[in-house]
Amino acid sequence: MNTSYIFLATGFEEIEAITVIDVMRRAGMDVKTVSITGHRTVTGAHGVSVKADSLYEETDFITPEWLIIPGGMPGAKNLAEFAPLNTLLTAQALSGKIAAICAAPAVVLAPLGILKGVEATCYPGFEKDMAEAVVRDAPVIALDRIITANGPSSALRFALAIVANSMGESVAQEVGSGMLFYPKSLNFYF
Repeated sequence: MNTSYIFLATGFEEIEAITVIDVMRRAGMDVKTVSITGHRTVTGAHGVSVKADSLYEETDFITPEWLIIPGGMPGAKNLAEFAPLNTLLTAQALSGKIAAICAAPAVVLAPLGILKGVEATCYPGFEKDMAEAVVRDAPVIALDRIITANGPSSALRFALAIVANSMGESVAQEVGSGMLFYPKSLNFYF
């Protein structure tokens, strides 16, 4: 299994990034955080600072398994404006796997044409920016090579969908169960 990368820009949504990193690592996947800011420490949309594993310019993206884009504003906008990441995502879309959550499907992937004709979801209100996608009102849309999710409350489902795609449903179930997440029941309040 190859390394996966999750990209951090100033203003990223902390829940969406940290949850994905945590779940993938619990599953035994190799995932690295990459700062596009030129600094290892990146501050999220709600003031939480995270120290990235590497800087974009010092990372060798040879055959990545997943490129993962968290949402949050202005994080998603900052990622979208980073030209080297756009080039990497466009190349990855040809045969690799991409996951994006919240505003990122609309703000980062859609303008690159990655979602053209593809079922996808995003944070409510951003659907207008995904005119070429087949937009669905769902927490997570998990396809073979593209996974999208609608926001922070879906971060755990989003992360487990990535794990299920790479490692199989049984591993995702095991990790989810270990976290007391019960995907067969949506009755979270008793």
